[in-house]
Amino acid sequence: MAVNIEEIKRLRELTGVGMTDAKRALDDANGDFDKALTQMRKKGLTKAEKRGEREARSGVIGTYNHDSRIGVLIEVNCETDFVARNGLFTDLVKDLAMHVAASSPQYVSADDIPAADREAAQAEFAEKVKNEGKPENMVAQIVEGMLKKYFAEKCLLDQPFVKDPDQTVGAYMKEHIAKLGENIVVRRFSRMALGEVAN
Repeated sequence: MAVNIEEIKRLRELTGVGMTDAKRALDDANGDFDKALTQMRKKGLTKAEKRGEREARSGVIGTYNHDSRIGVLIEVNCETDFVARNGLFTDLVKDLAMHVAASSPQYVSADDIPAADREAAQAEFAEKVKNEGKPENMVAQIVEGMLKKYFAEKCLLDQPFVKDPDQTVGAYMKEHIAKLGENIVVRRFSRMALGEVAN
């Protein structure tokens, strides 16, 4: 089946791969665009995982202000100044800042949760589960599930992305890592809401 040049261009734009790779993916999928896109995304995300090991010290500090009532500062790092100035990267930073304003995460990822916070939540959930009369041998497993859900709602990378709730912020970032060909890291963020009292 002949592959349409427009489909090749579209696949290239969505995945950030070269024309030859896009054409090969469409050929392999017998012209099925969705199948080719799925395969390319899988390959791209696999490469993105490997890029996650590389040092990211360039980047930008992005801002977002919502009605002068919520303000966000966010530091997003990449490997080179070249990517830091790329429109795709700067749009990602804006999207991440807007997401922080909307969803109010407390941590970047599960790795950033202080041990004291995790232990306090664990003790609270264990007490709750025991009071519900759950079998003793199931308590640890139930508590672990509750902890995972509780902290997923508080960790930026685990939250459903506000512009596309079908994917997490982490998955959205991995798509950009695949397209831009560099490791991208959210280093830190700060969110302020008018009238909010700091803890």
